[in-house]
Amino acid sequence: MVLVLRYVDSNGYVQERFFDIQRVKNTCALTLKEGIVDVLNHYNLPIENIRGQGYDGANNMSGKWNGLQSLFLEDCKQAYYVHCFAHRLQLALVKTAENLGPVWKFFSMLTSIVNLVTGSSQRIADFHSAQEDDINERLAAGELETGKGANQIGTLPRATDTRWSSHFNSVCSLIDKFDPTCTIIENISMNDPNVTCGVSQAQSIFEEIRDFKFVFVLHLIYEIMGTTEILCQGLQKKTQDIVNAMALVSNTKRLLTKLREDGWRHFIETVCLFCATHNIDMPNMEDRYMVGTGHSCQQYDNITVDHHYHIDIFNATIDFQLKELNRRFPEDTIELLVLSSCLDPREFFKSFNIENLCTLAKKFYPLDFIPQEVHTLRSELRHYGEDVVNHPSFKNLSTVSELCRQLVETNKAEIYPLVDRLIRLVLTLPVSTATAKRYFSTMSCVKIALRNKMEEEFLRDCMMLNIENVLARNVSIDSIIDEFSALKDRKAKLK
Repeated sequence: MVLVLRYVDSNGYVQERFFDIQRVKNTCALTLKEGIVDVLNHYNLPIENIRGQGYDGANNMSGKWNGLQSLFLEDCKQAYYVHCFAHRLQLALVKTAENLGPVWKFFSMLTSIVNLVTGSSQRIADFHSAQEDDINERLAAGELETGKGANQIGTLPRATDTRWSSHFNSVCSLIDKFDPTCTIIENISMNDPNVTCGVSQAQSIFEEIRDFKFVFVLHLIYEIMGTTEILCQGLQKKTQDIVNAMALVSNTKRLLTKLREDGWRHFIETVCLFCATHNIDMPNMEDRYMVGTGHSCQQYDNITVDHHYHIDIFNATIDFQLKELNRRFPEDTIELLVLSSCLDPREFFKSFNIENLCTLAKKFYPLDFIPQEVHTLRSELRHYGEDVVNHPSFKNLSTVSELCRQLVETNKAEIYPLVDRLIRLVLTLPVSTATAKRYFSTMSCVKIALRNKMEEEFLRDCMMLNIENVLARNVSIDSIIDEFSALKDRKAKLK
């Protein structure tokens, strides 16, 4: 179990620091809580001072009655739980892939394509050769421009379940290297099955990758995942705040809605151009769409091919994605986030509202603002609204974390200490657990086969030096030698 602390430092910067790693005998909520409490108590960090907790959506974590978050809420009513935004987004994307047949089939086929093309060093070498030939042909035809760093040769990256961005990378690579990929698969399919393995699979994949529906879904997934990629990357930043994260979610929803309502014509033209460039047979979009083998008894609707791809695939996929995003990111049902959004400095503090901010302090942070301080906060906010909101130095801010840093740099945090306190409380709310997962992955770099029998304390220390290497560089070698020498007498002279 990895423990990461999120806080705002004296300069107004949001920090997420690796704090400890614990071995737990099981993953039940009570065991996890005991492990966390032991660590915090050891370093004299009172549980009552917790103002946010973030985990994934597993029942042992997010359960309202016996989950880890509910156990901490019993001890600290202001330790508000935030379900990891990055995990929510991944669940929304996975749900779309699992419940829509064309999308599920596409990702299944994408995995088969990558495994086939990168299945051996020989195939990777052949794939690189095919790319070289394709680049030379396109350069001769004037389709590509030369230059430093242009026309690089690469491979098809393998997608992983825990990193949804890797799927987008695979899709982008397949679009860029479509012809070389088809060439390799076709070459494998023409080999002797008694000599080369995977020939039958290659034949089936070649037929599928040259099909119009596969190309259509390939570009549809490219459009959808390209829209959600900025959100996916933004949610994994250490300094991300809850208000800006919700704004990124809202922007993503609007872009997907715009794609659905106004993007069809441009999208289908792009697909048709891709098919013409790569010699892929296109159906007549005005013909009747035929299901199965084409017999009349199998036809249920008298619809055109254009209607099928537009309504049954394009619109249906985007609608399902929007439905999942709305379900997992309900903007209007979380009062804490709605009130916190009043601190958003974008568009010249458009959302600024004194009464909502006073309600935020009074209702959600009663331990940090006594009744008298709430009255003082209201007075501060009136001056804050005339001063900071209209100050030139605060005009181009886009996030609450930038606002906090600017208040410190301009010394206005000293003028409005209660406003600064409220901003810092909101910034401590965790947006995602990506940092914790990233730190947990570090263990595989530290505890390798040659060092597999490390004691827990030594493992913790090594991970600390590896993860927080910027801080570790500030420790001088001489101070380490002095402390080590002072522990006990040594046979060798260290200094």
